[in-house]
Amino acid sequence: MSFPSSDQEKHQPSVAENTDLYHEQIKQQFGLDPADIATHAPPLRGRKLSAAVAFVAGTGFTLFGYDQGVMSSLLTGNQFEASFPEVIVEASHPDHATLQSFTIANYEAGCLFGALSNLWVGDKLGRRRTIVVGGSIMIAGAILQTTAFSFSHLIFARIFTGYGNGLIVRDVPTHAQNFAENKFVDIDGANISCRILSIRKEGPNDNDGGDFDRSWSDHCVSVFCIDLFEIDRWLVALVDLALFFVNWSSAQWRVPIALQLVFQIIMVTCIGFLPESPRWLVKRGRNAEAMAVISAMEDKPHTDPEVQRTYYGIREAVAVETSSQGSLRELTTGGRSQNFRRTAIAVVFMMMQQLTGINLVTFYATIVFQCLGLSDFNARNTSAANGAEYVLASIPAYHAIDHVGRRQLMLFGAIGQCIVMLLLAILGYINNTPAQILGLAWLYCAEIAGLRTRAPTNALSTASNWTFNFVVVMVVGPAFNNISWRTYIVFAALNAAIVPVVYFFFPETGGRSLEDLDVVFVLAYITGEDPVKVSLRKDVPLAGSEKQTRFLELAQAFNIILGCERA
Repeated sequence: MSFPSSDQEKHQPSVAENTDLYHEQIKQQFGLDPADIATHAPPLRGRKLSAAVAFVAGTGFTLFGYDQGVMSSLLTGNQFEASFPEVIVEASHPDHATLQSFTIANYEAGCLFGALSNLWVGDKLGRRRTIVVGGSIMIAGAILQTTAFSFSHLIFARIFTGYGNGLIVRDVPTHAQNFAENKFVDIDGANISCRILSIRKEGPNDNDGGDFDRSWSDHCVSVFCIDLFEIDRWLVALVDLALFFVNWSSAQWRVPIALQLVFQIIMVTCIGFLPESPRWLVKRGRNAEAMAVISAMEDKPHTDPEVQRTYYGIREAVAVETSSQGSLRELTTGGRSQNFRRTAIAVVFMMMQQLTGINLVTFYATIVFQCLGLSDFNARNTSAANGAEYVLASIPAYHAIDHVGRRQLMLFGAIGQCIVMLLLAILGYINNTPAQILGLAWLYCAEIAGLRTRAPTNALSTASNWTFNFVVVMVVGPAFNNISWRTYIVFAALNAAIVPVVYFFFPETGGRSLEDLDVVFVLAYITGEDPVKVSLRKDVPLAGSEKQTRFLELAQAFNIILGCERA
């Protein structure tokens, strides 16, 4: 027996009516057609999309590390020396120490020109197309290096390959970072460890931006990413060690150089299956596609409030960025955005990353161990063990990055590197007959840059990296030849100088989105506080939220009242 429905039940909207209502709200609020959003939906969503982005980013940075470190053991191989006698350092040719350094350093010069080119073409082409263009250049460069039969041919090929690397080395982490809310990209010239599978969920009473929920499957894939992304230096050392015994053929050095083609082809091919960065899409007016990508990132429908909040925050940030044409001159301005301070931090950090001397070990590992008295084979074997240490060293950083923060890891890394350099100096002195700075520079510089000046800031910081990379690599060879173990004392002093710089001038960026960091600097300007202290506060609201608007208004009002009282 059925009972008559009440008036309220008669007029209760159905699921279909609710869906239509949500779609109408999307149209009214954002001006987007739900059908258009559905058309641009990426084939991958949620964890699958995160894993694919992590795989491509990891392959790209494994390529960067492999390509930079591959010459480390080849320089002293008998077949390489037979093909290019210009790199043999001996008493009768002391100038060959400079040529040996230049064989490595010219790659960094190519990277510098590529990084500067990215300043003009990066935002025009977008992340994906820039990666395809740069990766294709690297493929051609790798082929030229593998087929080199003269010293000038090798030098040109390495500069050409370096140009492609410099063109994309900023866009690979930026593309991965734009798909991550809780970002962990541990990059030191060539390393990247992404934990981009964590999902942030904001609770009703969360003042600190919400907690982090990570499932067991997230953890398993993340650990796999670490094992993949930190393996580059180890792989280089193992390949060089295996081919050390092929001393009758030029395959001893041609095969290691050719192996980089595997990573290049994988990166260029797989990037085509990933969506473009939502921030770049919004900047280009492709809003429906951006909403579809954000929905896929969150693995939620586009009607979900969290998806809409993320889209609104990105759109608001891009509106600020494009409200007027940014320029290099704007990098020297202060005000609410504090562009000069943020640009200076990014450029100095990239410089400091190189001055730690980590690339002394990366590029000259075999030579370093030979100088400590090891035989050719034992030096290569120790170099392979050093590569395994890179993998192991990433594991504690993976677990500590979100709990400890960027600043503390920078300080720990600089102190540890200083101690290691002093030990190397002592061992070198005794034989005179690695802890490393945790490579957060690439991620940190991408985070610290202001919205309107993000592209030029990242380009300048990347150029700073390659400039000082070139300087360090060029100096180390002649330094070993002239002052021997005292070279390590120089780098120990530089590491010691990094500690106070980081402590007093580098804000904490961990646990915040790109837009959240803009709020930190605006709040610091309004209240007159040090941005470092503001970045350590837990009550700074999320960008794009109503809480953020009210918070900044109250802070500005309080500052005005305080100023009047002081007057």
